[in-house]
Amino acid sequence: MRFARILTVLFASLAAAAAVTAQEPFVFSPQWTAQAQFAGYYAALEMGFYHEEGLDVRIVHPFHFQTPEQTLISGECDAATIQLMQAMELVDSGTPLVNILQTSMNNATVIVSRRGNPLERRGARVGTWKAGFNQIAFCLDKAERLNYNWVRVAANVNLFVQGAIDATLAMSYNEYNLLLQAGAEITEENVYRFRDHGYNIQDDGVYMTLAAYRRHKDRAERFARASRRGWEWVADHPREALALVMEYVSKNLVATNEVLQKLMLDEILDLQLDPDSGQRSFTLRPDMVRQASGMMLEAGLISRPVEYEELIPR
Repeated sequence: MRFARILTVLFASLAAAAAVTAQEPFVFSPQWTAQAQFAGYYAALEMGFYHEEGLDVRIVHPFHFQTPEQTLISGECDAATIQLMQAMELVDSGTPLVNILQTSMNNATVIVSRRGNPLERRGARVGTWKAGFNQIAFCLDKAERLNYNWVRVAANVNLFVQGAIDATLAMSYNEYNLLLQAGAEITEENVYRFRDHGYNIQDDGVYMTLAAYRRHKDRAERFARASRRGWEWVADHPREALALVMEYVSKNLVATNEVLQKLMLDEILDLQLDPDSGQRSFTLRPDMVRQASGMMLEAGLISRPVEYEELIPR
């Protein structure tokens, strides 16, 4: 009997050890360099949430000018963060995608003008990112007949501060704070926040190609579950999360500072709150997909309506 118990314990230990080592690989690509925008994924990795789901997750940040769509379509990663409107463009162009986790519940895009209301600066030279993230601004330009002269730049903060452009697109959690820290004189009069003017379209979500999702549905669900836990942990432990972000920033040699990253983290967590319920639901909203589809059709960014049902796992 004693020998049998020893064998039972031994086999249990071996099984546990095998479970620990049998971690399934999963490559995840955020859409930009290391920063607080991705704190929940860092937390899920460092706190062991992915490991508990049996996943060996590798977070691979892209180089500048490399889009998350490129890494996803090429198969360099299993999942990537992509904005809703970008995902809809891809679906329209023939690349089926599914949203496995929606982190943003509000739109973060703003236009900052050097003087006056940005919507009163028709024909203005407006900075926009070479890497994309500008579909909602193009929709506004078309709808309001602003005739903006779009200037594609890598880091539009510098051109704005130097006076080389009249206005610039910015994210409320990123470039907007960079402008303030650079000494730009900004008042609410010369800031147009899309979310406050009927353009509150969700931003970042985690997407997979439909083909990859169907091959690894269980793996995708485990990744989404652990990532959600990571973001919930960040919301409950913002100070510890900020310290974790700074470790990733340092490791990835990103030029930033703790003040900017704290401002970013605070804003990101605020953007995750549903505008109606005030809760973090981590789900794609059908009404926002319908609105985005209509806006993009009118602006000529897509050739057909993209339906909510096309973007949810199936």
